[in-house]
Amino acid sequence: MSGPRGGGARFAAVDVHYPATGGARGACVVAADLRFSDLVAEYVVSLAEAAPYRPGEFYTRELPALRAVLGRAGQIDLLVVDGYVDLDPEGRPGLGAHAHAEFDVPVVGVAKTAFRDAVHAVPVYRGEAANPLYVTAVGLPRTEAADLVRRMAGRFRLPDALRRVDALARGRAAADPARAALPGGTDPGTVEPLQS
Repeated sequence: MSGPRGGGARFAAVDVHYPATGGARGACVVAADLRFSDLVAEYVVSLAEAAPYRPGEFYTRELPALRAVLGRAGQIDLLVVDGYVDLDPEGRPGLGAHAHAEFDVPVVGVAKTAFRDAVHAVPVYRGEAANPLYVTAVGLPRTEAADLVRRMAGRFRLPDALRRVDALARGRAAADPARAALPGGTDPGTVEPLQS
């Protein structure tokens, strides 16, 4: 990868879930290596309110939770998001492009389902899965991003770090208190309500 390496670099994966009770829960795992095999911190935040879903404007719903959780994570050097960076070969911005503009770091988009206009996405097969992940990127070439996703730790279709951050966002796993503490001494296992 032509981006940041080693020397204290931090790589983050994020996800957002919308509980049936309302609001949003954002989660982030931070790794010390590009394979995401050495997770060094986990963060979970809740927002009391979430914007309604609007087709083509998914980012307006996701960005507030990403801002909140990445605000706790501190400096990162690369971000992996659940979804597309751009939605077509002409560069129509998806969540990843908006995250890149917001956080000023390279962003790798990992989508689990094909989007008809995203014919430029690189299919990545992992493990024994018959279905690929669809990888897009900004701040690094798509081929490098696809290689990064292919090499991420885990033997399943979805890399371990993405499975973990999904479980945290859905509230199916408690944040590991052995990971780095949140700023201000808050227990990383606590889901702290925040206002958007």
